[in-house]
Amino acid sequence: MGLFTRRAQDTTTAVATLEVDPALAALTGDYVIDASHSSIGFTVRHAMVTNVRGTFADHEGSLHLDGADPSRSTASIDVKIASIDTGIADRDGHLRSGDFFDAETFPLMTFRSTEAQQLGGDKYRITGELTIKDVTRPLSIDLEFGGSATDVYGNERVGFEGSAEILRSDWGLTWNAALETGGVMVSDKVKLTFDISAIKQA
Repeated sequence: MGLFTRRAQDTTTAVATLEVDPALAALTGDYVIDASHSSIGFTVRHAMVTNVRGTFADHEGSLHLDGADPSRSTASIDVKIASIDTGIADRDGHLRSGDFFDAETFPLMTFRSTEAQQLGGDKYRITGELTIKDVTRPLSIDLEFGGSATDVYGNERVGFEGSAEILRSDWGLTWNAALETGGVMVSDKVKLTFDISAIKQA
């Protein structure tokens, strides 16, 4: 179900018009991300042979959705670096340290959207600025709209899944260690994943 569909071109006019889906137009509004039912995670190659996965348990954010004109939709997310969890306490401590995120000095990772576009069907791309430590750089996230529903408590919800790839060195995360067999301990490329459930505000 796309946010809008294109009506067939009328033979009497040279301009195609947009027909707004009323069901999607009804989704227009402000939403708050439900952190207890959402996940922001990452995957990074470790020691050249396997992947390490982790999540940031503590995050909050808001969305403004425009069902009639997706380009007017916006997103804002704040992630607490100290909430990083890879399942191993010592590794999490290292990631919080000055070698990586320096969570004590830079407690938040933030994303602020600047542009949104429909790619076709339920697929979208939201572009904005990702800030890690004291570095802000552009980031595009490809998203798939998972649908909408009213939960058992009467909350109107929408869902999105998305992903993006970054080079961590672009944000100053450059720590590494050489392996005796060649290569490095931690890859530069990191895959970010987003599984978002958001509740419409009155």
